[in-house]
Amino acid sequence: MLNEFKEFIAKGNVMDLAVGVIIGGAFATITGSLTEDLIMPIVGWLFGGVDFSSKFILLGSIPDGIAATDYVALKKAGVAMVGYGAFITALINFLILAWIIFLLVKMVNRVTRRAADAPAGPSEVDILTEIRDELRKK
Repeated sequence: MLNEFKEFIAKGNVMDLAVGVIIGGAFATITGSLTEDLIMPIVGWLFGGVDFSSKFILLGSIPDGIAATDYVALKKAGVAMVGYGAFITALINFLILAWIIFLLVKMVNRVTRRAADAPAGPSEVDILTEIRDELRKK
């Protein structure tokens, strides 16, 4: 069983998957920063200075000592609320990530299509046949 596990891990597909997951995690961090640090402040500015990340609807009572507008403190205290601002931010983050992946797949498909459309050279059989024919002439 240990040998089978070693063969499984040594396969190229598993290593490709591992690299993809690591790069995907790093890419998600970049996309999250793009959304939170660049796009959402601009969206907030367009809507009159609204910070979407802290928009919520309270469903429960507010504990003593916590401001009714402090989203982070309310969430930490376990107050029931609907954080629609965080959802909007996550949705924009997803759309950006999906768009970038779409563009990458489109680019790979274009490169693959060009490679498939490129004229193929003679095959090994064709070359060997030519060599044989030339040798017969001599």
